[in-house]
Amino acid sequence: MKRSIYFNFIEDRLNHLATRIISRGKLNILDLHGHSENFYQYLLNEVYSWDLKNENANKQNVEAIDLIDIGNKLIIQVSATATKQKIESSLSKDSIKQFKEYTYKFVSIAINADDLRKNKFNNPHGIKFDPFVDIIDNKSILTFIKNMNPESQKRVYQFIKKELGAEIDAMKMESNLASIINILSKEDLDNIDFEFEINSFEIDRKISFNNLTSAKLIIEDYFIHYGRVDRIYSEFDSLGSNKSKSVLASIRQEYAKAKSNLKDDQLFFEIISKIEEKVINSANYIEIPIEELELCLNVLVVDAFIRCKIFENPNNYAATR
Repeated sequence: MKRSIYFNFIEDRLNHLATRIISRGKLNILDLHGHSENFYQYLLNEVYSWDLKNENANKQNVEAIDLIDIGNKLIIQVSATATKQKIESSLSKDSIKQFKEYTYKFVSIAINADDLRKNKFNNPHGIKFDPFVDIIDNKSILTFIKNMNPESQKRVYQFIKKELGAEIDAMKMESNLASIINILSKEDLDNIDFEFEINSFEIDRKISFNNLTSAKLIIEDYFIHYGRVDRIYSEFDSLGSNKSKSVLASIRQEYAKAKSNLKDDQLFFEIISKIEEKVINSANYIEIPIEELELCLNVLVVDAFIRCKIFENPNNYAATR
C-alpha cells in the first residue's frame, strides 16, 4: 500500500519517541498518563483493536505483566530492555501461572526486535508464546499500520498527534520544514512525476534574469520534481490549513533576509544553507546522511524558485501550465 501522509507522521513520531527512550534510558520519559506503558496500551488498542487495561493501575508492580486484555486473553509486557534474559525472566515468574489460557506478548519500545525473535526461549509454565508473532516492536507496529486503510491510519494518526504531536524538546521546536524533509527523504527520486508540464524555457529565462550560473546546475537537476512536491504539499495540507504555505513562507523569509547583503549564486546557496540549519535544529527532524539531506533541500528550494517564492521573475514568467 502507498505511504500516506498519516503514516509518515506516525512513523516520524514513533521513531522520535524510541530515540528519546534510548537516549534517556528510562520508561517515564514523557507525561503520557504517568507511564510509557499507558501510551502503548492505547496505541496497541487503536492499531490491533484490542481492549488492553493497565494492570499496574490495580496492582502495583505486577511481575511480568503491564497490560491485560481479558476478552482476547492477552497479557502484555512493555519494556525498553529487549533481551532474551528479560523475556525468560518474565516467563518464569510465578505470577504468570494463573494465565495459562492467555497469550504472552512482549513489546519492545526502544529497539528493533528482529534478532530477538530468532531465539528459543525457556517457558517453564507453558504459557502461549510464539516469538515470531508475539514479540512486537515499532517496526512491526508500523508495518501493520502501513497496511491499514486510510481511515484507520487517520484514526491512529489523530491519537498519536494528540499524545506526541505537541512534544517539545528542551532546546528545539518542531517545524513543518522538517516534516516535509522527513517525507521527501522516503520518496524514490528516481521515479519522476510528470503530472505537471514544466516549461524549461521559462525557467532558463528566470535563471538568466537573476544571473545564476552555479545555481543553474542545481535548478536544472531538480526542477523535474515539481509535481512530486506539489503532491506532497497537497497531502500535507490535509493535516491542517497553511502547512505548505508556512514552509514556502519560511524559505521566502530566508531569501528576504539575505538579499540585502547577497545576490546571484551566493544568495541561492545561502538560502539552502539557512533552510538546512532550520531543519537540523528542528525537534522532529529524523537524521539522514548529509548527502540525502542536501538532495532533499535542493528539491525544496528549487521548487520554491519555480513557484515564484524566491528571486525576481522576468516579465510574463509562467513555468507551469
